[in-house]
Amino acid sequence: MNRSRIIWRVIIVCIIFIVTYTIVKTLFLRSPNNKQQPSIVEHQDTVPTPVANGVKRDTATTIDTSSYHASLQHLVHETPSEKWPVKTENPLPGSLLPEHRIVAFYGNLYTTQMGILGKKPTDSMLQQLAAEKEKWALADSTMPVIPALHYIAVTAQSSPGKDGKYRMRMPESEIKKVLQLADSINAIVFLDVQPGLSFLQDELPLLEKYLAHPNVHLGIDPEYSMKNRKPPCTTIGTFDAEDINYAISWLASIVAQYNLPPKILVVHRFTQGMVTNYKNIQLQPTVQVVMNMDGFGSVAKKKASYKYWIEGEPVQFTGFKLFYKNDIEYGDHMMEPAEVLALYPQPVYIQYQ
Repeated sequence: MNRSRIIWRVIIVCIIFIVTYTIVKTLFLRSPNNKQQPSIVEHQDTVPTPVANGVKRDTATTIDTSSYHASLQHLVHETPSEKWPVKTENPLPGSLLPEHRIVAFYGNLYTTQMGILGKKPTDSMLQQLAAEKEKWALADSTMPVIPALHYIAVTAQSSPGKDGKYRMRMPESEIKKVLQLADSINAIVFLDVQPGLSFLQDELPLLEKYLAHPNVHLGIDPEYSMKNRKPPCTTIGTFDAEDINYAISWLASIVAQYNLPPKILVVHRFTQGMVTNYKNIQLQPTVQVVMNMDGFGSVAKKKASYKYWIEGEPVQFTGFKLFYKNDIEYGDHMMEPAEVLALYPQPVYIQYQ
């Protein structure tokens, strides 16, 4: 009889322990210190709280490597070469490339002269982006299309400004407008930097609060990186691999600090001199690099720039810019999706200006 009582007491103690543990665990998970990373919708005025030391990103979701390699083969028309596809580690969970194609509208909301993003009224512009997205989805049904707004957050200027850097930083109110527009159509955002006589090391940290959100990515433009200390637009600027490596490392640190999926870095290029020592560019698993051919003109000229400076000097993924105005004024027509998809390798990032 005493033995039965002891057994029942043990059972009751176990039940009490389990119930107590469950209650404590529930209260812990609801604690403010255990909130998930904010989405882009929140548009915080302050930087999200960094992840504590030792906490790693959730890697429970695994990448379908067969799908990844099939996508790489698709981009090279099932005809791999010595250079393409670029051999890298398998992508991490949350990576957008190469299994998606991004179609972006580029510009600045202050002016109609820098691209389609600021040229049209908002509703009309978003409708046009949706139409372009549909065109690309029809042209290549194997790759889901993601819309994007590529906003110039630091613009090169013809005047030196108060600090003599020949660049203007966009105010937070303007950047937030772009983030809200992107939210309204479930798009991603690229914040673009034209350094002028400044440096990436001085400009990128000021964008941290925006890049700390999972749907915000980065673009950098060597055309307006004036290492020769001349005003922008008087000559074409340049980035060395060292500059690009800084951007990659900075983005990688953002991914690690805020427990984010991999970022995308778009580097613009249309001449050899715009990027030097490309072989020294050091890729990192948490940053996917797109070399974007952003020259305008005739179809033949654009194809040549792509062949020599994008295909010929491989980094990781490729992009291609289409100009609604300049490709027609300085060429014969703006290329259609089918023409762009015939390039080797196929671009995964398409930008309209």
